[in-house]
Amino acid sequence: MSSPRWRPVDLAREHGLSTQAVRNYEEAGILPPARRSPYGYRAYSETHAQALRAFLALIPGFGHATATAIMQAVTEQRIEQALELIDAGHVQLRQDRLTLTAVEHALRDLAAPEPATGSSFVGPLARRLGVRPATLRKWERAGLLRPRRDRTTGYRVYAAADVRDAQLAHQLRRGGYSLGRIALLLDQVRTAGGVEPLEATLADWRTRLTRRGRAMLAGSAALHAYLTESSSLRG
Repeated sequence: MSSPRWRPVDLAREHGLSTQAVRNYEEAGILPPARRSPYGYRAYSETHAQALRAFLALIPGFGHATATAIMQAVTEQRIEQALELIDAGHVQLRQDRLTLTAVEHALRDLAAPEPATGSSFVGPLARRLGVRPATLRKWERAGLLRPRRDRTTGYRVYAAADVRDAQLAHQLRRGGYSLGRIALLLDQVRTAGGVEPLEATLADWRTRLTRRGRAMLAGSAALHAYLTESSSLRG
C-alpha cells in the first residue's frame, strides 16, 4: 500500500461526507483497513481515496447494496465475484431495456380496437403474467384493474381490455413505477381513449435507463482505476 498521507477528514471533504461515514465504510470492508499511527489515528493512502471514489461512482449505476458487495469482494481479493456482480448489473439493465420495448408493444396493443374474445379468470391470468393471484387482487384494490364479476359464480372475469391493462401494469411495475402512478396512467389512457399520456412516461423511462447505463460505465472505470492502483502497489 502506498505511503499514508490522507486523514479521514481529507477523504470526507472530497465528497462532502462526514468523517464517521469514512470510518463506517472502512469497518464495512468497502475500504481496505487503514494503517494506524502509534497513537491509534487512522492514516489513509491514495489507494483508500481511489477505493472511496470507486464506491461512490458505482452507486448511481448499481445501487448502494450492490456497490457495497462489489467493494467488499475487492477488499477481500475476491475479484471474480466482484466482476460477476458487475456482469449481473449489465444483464439486469439489458432486461430492463427489453422490458421497456415490451411495454411499448403493449401500448400499441392497447391502442388497437378491443377484440370481442380473450377473457380470463384470475388464476390463468396470474400464471400468464408470472404473478400470484393475490397480486392481481391488490392491483384491483389500487384501481389498476376493473374486472367484472360473473353473476352466477361471483368469480372475477378479465375481459381482453383487462388482460392488456394487467400486462401493462406488470411491465410498468417492472420498470419501477408505483401502483398509484400506474393507476393514474391507466385512467388517463381510458379517459383519453389512447396511449398519448404514456408517451412522456416511456421517454422518461428510456432516459433513466440511458443514464443508468452511463453511470455503470463511470463506476466501472473508477473501479478499474482502483484495481490498477492496488495491483501496482502489490506488485
